[in-house]
Amino acid sequence: MIQNCLIVFVRKPELGKVKTRLAAKLGEEAALKAYKQLLEITRTATLDVPADRHLWYAGELVVQDSWSLTDYQKYLQPDGDLGYKMEIAFANALAEHQNVLIVGSDCPDVSGSILNDAFESLNQHDVVLGPTEDGGYYLLGMKYGHYQLFKDISWSTEKVFDQTIQKCKALQLKVNFMPMLFDVDTEAEFNRWQNKL
Repeated sequence: MIQNCLIVFVRKPELGKVKTRLAAKLGEEAALKAYKQLLEITRTATLDVPADRHLWYAGELVVQDSWSLTDYQKYLQPDGDLGYKMEIAFANALAEHQNVLIVGSDCPDVSGSILNDAFESLNQHDVVLGPTEDGGYYLLGMKYGHYQLFKDISWSTEKVFDQTIQKCKALQLKVNFMPMLFDVDTEAEFNRWQNKL
């Protein structure tokens, strides 16, 4: 069994279909450009991780893009809420891997060192979480199918992280935390990111 698998959730970067909250403030062109930059940051970070890499596309699977088939196995996300999509992706990866980590593509400060540290922490913990400032998480890892973590969660709200922690406590899981980062979904977050650059 291969030890580590890294799952990445992305969507095809198309005008008008990505970063819609950002597009409402900055325009669709600027939102698309921002998402492409975030994808590149995420891709660079994941290539620093010695693991099998599974890329799950929302809506449409893209064979030819900057995510090489040499480096990534590609899948299409199923219909359903985010929890169901993650459950399917984890179940697929856990069938052949010991430690599985999922990361999104909205976080400008994600890095290979954070992802590698997260895999390392699974040697001593059941679950690893990377919280975001908006109450969600950018990263989740586990070595068994604790699929209860994906059920009855108020996705896309500030309650996601807290609800996930409550489920971990109820299941008596040993949890470790990665650094808190921020997603780029709003104009303020976009400006903060650009100012850091």
